Amino acid sequence: MTNSYWALVIVTLIIGLAAQGYVNSKLKRYSKVRAANGLTGAQMASKMLAYYGISNVEIRPGGPGQDFFDPRTNTVTLSPEAYGSNSITATATACHEVGHACQYAQGYTPMKVRGAIVPVANLASNAWIFLLLIGIFMNLAGLIWAAIIMYAAVVLFQLVTLPVEFNASRRAMAYMQTVGLPPQEQKGAFDVLRACAFTYLAAALTSILQLLWLLGQNRD
Repeated sequence: MTNSYWALVIVTLIIGLAAQGYVNSKLKRYSKVRAANGLTGAQMASKMLAYYGISNVEIRPGGPGQDFFDPRTNTVTLSPEAYGSNSITATATACHEVGHACQYAQGYTPMKVRGAIVPVANLASNAWIFLLLIGIFMNLAGLIWAAIIMYAAVVLFQLVTLPVEFNASRRAMAYMQTVGLPPQEQKGAFDVLRACAFTYLAAALTSILQLLWLLGQNRD
């Protein structure tokens, strides 16, 4: 393998480990800090939905690490740590996911665009590497370019995801400020949300670097 490839591997590995270490440290730190209002993540999610007049979203308990909003079922799923805990991490996580529910209810354009790209991104993320390998082994430039185009679709999906995630966090913070969360708890929630946003930035950056490397190699 070329030196440029190993450099890419090392750089992306450092970015990924740094992002994961940063988010884990913030989640762990604020999972030990209890919210003064004593509300669990599920209760905060319910109150935020009610505050914005959204009544048709179900809040479900999920497995470890399962914190997401599903527009197909209009449900918010929270991990055990977020669903039943009254920590700052649980509060921030729950409000962030409700932020996505608010986006969906209000027809937030970037979320619509992201939803439209999902099928293409899912297909491309699973198929591009196989096309690339076949193209390399069989020396078929057309397949190599098809693989790169498919990977570019994955990168586009990650880029479109960024404003969706950032906006959900802004909505979460706006709600927590509106309901009078103490300043120190707001700071903790912001730290958690910023750390999680950093993981999306890191993923997008590593994907862009990978795409640039592929383009550079294919021009050689």
